[in-house]
Amino acid sequence: MQENRQAAMNRRKFLGAFGGASATAVAAAAVTLAPDEAQAYDPGKEETGTRYQETEHVKAFYRVNGYETLKK
Repeated sequence: MQENRQAAMNRRKFLGAFGGASATAVAAAAVTLAPDEAQAYDPGKEETGTRYQETEHVKAFYRVNGYETLKK
């Protein structure tokens, strides 16, 4: 009986120490991985230009799907 109780205490001490060590590691990682200040993205002239072009296949898509009936 005494041996079982001793083994249980050793297991509990190990798991308690392991849990405490892992919590400390997570806290340390959170401190070192602090986010930097966000940087704004400048797309430039090339990416801000007009891209949409109403070509023949786009017009056919609108016609087939009934989008022309929405026009007034």
